[in-house]
Amino acid sequence: MVLGIERFFEWLPERPSIRYALATAIMSVAIIIRALLGLLADDVAPFATLYPAVVFVTLLCGFGPGLVVGLAGGIVAWWAFMPPLFAFSPISLGQQLTIVAYSCAVALIAFGAELYRATNKRLSQEERLRKLAVDELAHRLKNKIATIHAIVRLRLRDHPVARDEILSSLSALSKTDDLILAAQGCGADVRSIILTEVGPYGPNRITLTGPEIVIPANIALTMALLVHELATNAAKYGAFSTAVGSVSIAWSFVENTLQLQWKESGGPPVTPPTRTGFGSRLITAALQTFGGSANVEFASGGLICNLSVPISGADNEHAALRSQGAAVAPTLY
Repeated sequence: MVLGIERFFEWLPERPSIRYALATAIMSVAIIIRALLGLLADDVAPFATLYPAVVFVTLLCGFGPGLVVGLAGGIVAWWAFMPPLFAFSPISLGQQLTIVAYSCAVALIAFGAELYRATNKRLSQEERLRKLAVDELAHRLKNKIATIHAIVRLRLRDHPVARDEILSSLSALSKTDDLILAAQGCGADVRSIILTEVGPYGPNRITLTGPEIVIPANIALTMALLVHELATNAAKYGAFSTAVGSVSIAWSFVENTLQLQWKESGGPPVTPPTRTGFGSRLITAALQTFGGSANVEFASGGLICNLSVPISGADNEHAALRSQGAAVAPTLY
């Protein structure tokens, strides 16, 4: 709330005279509202509208203007709303205690509001610095990836197959980096990761089924690499290598574990490989880093791959919250 107020009033100059003038205007409004309330009822507390005025002025203009509103407004309210009205005549013990209690309350309110304001201002500055650092790191990361691309092209110019595979994998990681950066480093949504990798093979060939789940950055990069490997394999030998082939991808978050199934259909006949390829070794090794597993089935109708990755700790709670109550209806892309 305070952060929103500060952003809304960023145009407010730092000059004390302007801030105190604004504080005086707010105090006047509070006094007028109290006078109007007095016309509706006789037992309205004399300082009723000054408490929120002190809070608002302190949050907006600072500790000094807040105290001035509390003090000056209290004097006006004493003069105008405490009997005898419009006079500073001797007052009863009860009225004296009321004024003392009001003064103490105003001091505490102004101090608390100023502390809250200062904390939010500091957090706002830290957020701006963090965003600046993230943007700078993103810029440097893109430059490094571009440099790596150039080095790979140069060093592997005589090995076009290996060169293209490495560059393709780097591009997949780069796209997921963009997703993570767009989310301010908080991870990436599973659906967005999948669409980034398989979207170019559409339209109307990909069915996605699963809730909205945001997974941590390190797992997101791994999942992007694995989905990219599966999509590349499908484009070379599987469902994406034919005009009528399709892929169904389903995922869920069950018992602290992200489960994803890749299922191809409509592609050429599937025959189990005679040896374990690089893609299979990559998938297995990448998942084992997080205690996950992969099960690849070369079914007659098309390749089926089941991936499982445990997500623990705070990341687990975050993923679980994002997946609760989410729609899981299949979507065709």
